[in-house]
Amino acid sequence: MLFRTSWRYMLRHPWQIGLCILGVALGVAVVVAIDLANASAQRAFTLSTESVAGRATDQIIGGASGLDEALYRRLRVDLGLRQAAPVVEGYLIAPSLGGRTAQLLGVDPFAEGPFRAFLSGPGAAVATAGAPIDLTRLLVEPGTVLIAEDTAQAFGLSLGDKLDLLVGSQMLSLRVVGLLRPSDDISRQVLESLIVTDIATAQETLDMVGKLSRIDLILAEDSATSTQHAVISAILPPNATLIRPAARSAALEQMTRAFALNLSALSLLALVVGMFLIYNTITFSVVQRRGLLGTLRCLGVTRRQIGGLILAEALLISLVGSLLGLGLGTLLGRGLVGLVTRTINDLYFVVTVRDLSIDPLVLLKGFGLGLGATLASAAVPAIEAMLSAPRSVLRRSSAEEQMRRAVPLAAAGGVGLLAVGAGLLLLPSESLFFAFGGLFAVLIGSALLCPAAMVGLMTLVGPLLGWAGGLLGRMAARDVIAALSRTSVAVAALMVAVSVTIGVGIMVGSFRGTVISWLDSSLVADIYVAPPSTTANRANGALDPAVLRDFAQSPGVADTTFFRSIVVDTTIGPISLVAVGASSNRGRDALRFQEGGGPATWAIFDAGGVLVSEPFAYRSGLGLGDSLTLRSDKGERSFPIAGVYYDYTSDRGVIRMADATYRAAWNDTALSSFALYVDPGTDVDGLVRSLKDQAASQGVLIISSNRGLRKGTLEIFDRTFAITGVLQVLATIVAFIGILSALMALQLERARELGMLRANGLTPGQLWRLVLAQTGLLGLTAGLLAIPVGIALALVLVYVINRRSFGWTLDLAIDPAILAQAMLVAVVAALLAGIYPAFKMGRTSPAAALREE
Repeated sequence: MLFRTSWRYMLRHPWQIGLCILGVALGVAVVVAIDLANASAQRAFTLSTESVAGRATDQIIGGASGLDEALYRRLRVDLGLRQAAPVVEGYLIAPSLGGRTAQLLGVDPFAEGPFRAFLSGPGAAVATAGAPIDLTRLLVEPGTVLIAEDTAQAFGLSLGDKLDLLVGSQMLSLRVVGLLRPSDDISRQVLESLIVTDIATAQETLDMVGKLSRIDLILAEDSATSTQHAVISAILPPNATLIRPAARSAALEQMTRAFALNLSALSLLALVVGMFLIYNTITFSVVQRRGLLGTLRCLGVTRRQIGGLILAEALLISLVGSLLGLGLGTLLGRGLVGLVTRTINDLYFVVTVRDLSIDPLVLLKGFGLGLGATLASAAVPAIEAMLSAPRSVLRRSSAEEQMRRAVPLAAAGGVGLLAVGAGLLLLPSESLFFAFGGLFAVLIGSALLCPAAMVGLMTLVGPLLGWAGGLLGRMAARDVIAALSRTSVAVAALMVAVSVTIGVGIMVGSFRGTVISWLDSSLVADIYVAPPSTTANRANGALDPAVLRDFAQSPGVADTTFFRSIVVDTTIGPISLVAVGASSNRGRDALRFQEGGGPATWAIFDAGGVLVSEPFAYRSGLGLGDSLTLRSDKGERSFPIAGVYYDYTSDRGVIRMADATYRAAWNDTALSSFALYVDPGTDVDGLVRSLKDQAASQGVLIISSNRGLRKGTLEIFDRTFAITGVLQVLATIVAFIGILSALMALQLERARELGMLRANGLTPGQLWRLVLAQTGLLGLTAGLLAIPVGIALALVLVYVINRRSFGWTLDLAIDPAILAQAMLVAVVAALLAGIYPAFKMGRTSPAAALREE
């Protein structure tokens, strides 16, 4: 009987229950979408690295200049290691494949048998005609490659066609002699952006003749392994290291952990906002049926049965909403995976993922969060319904009386949570979990202070509204307080969403302002030249030094600075090393130092020291006066740290050293990029056009003026934070639904009261003004409360979370436009949410509103 009563109630209020389900669904959808996008990018990277590494138990890797291929002969012949395979690999841009970044994998067909499953063995891909792969064809036909059949079909390629590849600044063409048909879904994902060729072709293509990227090994997993390691290590050249593939992958995966955690935490904010909506809806459903619940209690229904009824309804809502959220999250994840992948490519390493991988654990987590959040939100109204005496339940005003009595308790709880949050944030720890725990405590504590703040604010503005709007103005202010049990939750939900918008907006604005200031001081050259790169924050191609010599002799060029950028392994993972060479000391004043600076720093730098960026110093714990040990082509070398400088190109950090220091330790003569300083009065744009014409014979070069590079850098920055903007919008949408739900519920409860006012002469136009005044007050209150909370969140994001996540120091900049925009969003959202209730009330006749069953 009880459940039939509950079912009939939900059928009579489809919009109210529907909005609650939608709130749950959106909250779950955002969490699931972000987790699926993160998991898909991680899975793509893991599949790529593990599949390309194959069954190798160990790998020998070299430095930036690679391994001498003679080492492979020594392993096979002198040590008798037959399960060894040479590999030449690199990332390049493939114009024939839509300009996507592709991985070139050079293998030895005679050694491949025990290693890569997609090239050999029962699970290998097959040629397009269904025959086994004939890798020897790559040996007998120079300049040939194999690509995936799906990739070829997508870009209109067939056997015998030329495949254009941009390697550094040079455009090369290889011929497609085989199309690989994956035997399973994993192989399909691995092969999607993989180009397979033989060792010699890969060496010529990547300008690594006589060199290998690595050597894969399969060593027996027994007590003899340590002995084999010792024997192998004894013959390794100074620049080589014997490692486990899993350790290498783990080091790369660690790079994106903070990025993924930040996105997951932001996605949880949408679920938090949704919890306010759930609480509001369940609370109202209890209030709306107080008479019925009181009657049932008088007829003998127990407290436990009443509580079970409320929680059962919440469980049904959570089940439907969570299932719907899983579907919406999957659809939303397909759009977000591109944003996540693009950001990882811009900031960390190349990862190619086009498809969304559906991870059952992610779906299970989202479903569990939806159920848990809904039941936790419904627990308070369920307990209230259980503990309320039947006599008080039968009185409509008892709910508001209880709410007014709870205001001081809620305020005290809010102050307590703020204190807990402050304590977590002030802990001397680098843990992001403590940081986000403190952030959420501050956010929830601020929400608990909303009812008290609303009472105080309405008490202050009531007389002013009465003076400006007469009776209707006074009624609007009184109605906000009179229905505090519903309006406070709606305002809290909107306040949380808007404060998050303010906090994230100020953080992004501060970050952007800091980057602009840094660019203004660091981009001191007039023209920058680099080959096309597969990553946005590092020039990872190679230039012939002759290009620099030619450009330096161009009319109008006064001075040059050149750079060589490689990746080195450190105790905190792979880090960019930039060697800087110049004919003068121009540009040194561009660096801003956190530690060091001045003549002493540059003296140590010129004598063989290094400069490290702030993120590297933060993560490694090294600073001015310490020594940094790096493995070079001549073996391990220690470099004194001459200073710590501010840099925003990488959250992992950057190491800078003089070009002479680099060339003395690394056998590398290539350049990655260079900068040109022009004579005073020279037309920079005209010189850029002249250099581009001159570069037509030098290959493909990116030649940018100071202004153009600055603009391109900011475009990458804005692209990086695009996904943050999406999360802000989604949280605001959830809050808007909360306001709409609260106002519709309030309209239903106030139908008799408004019917009385209509019967006493209130016109439909006056009713519209009353409702919109009330909703406007709710939005204005949410906006006003969101400003201090948003600024507090910005302080936490800038000085705690950003610092612990990425190691950067940002200059806080509070843009009044962000505060004004947030206020406008809050008011407009509330006014829009009030249109339908006002329309509904205006069309309801007084007689229908006054009728009682």
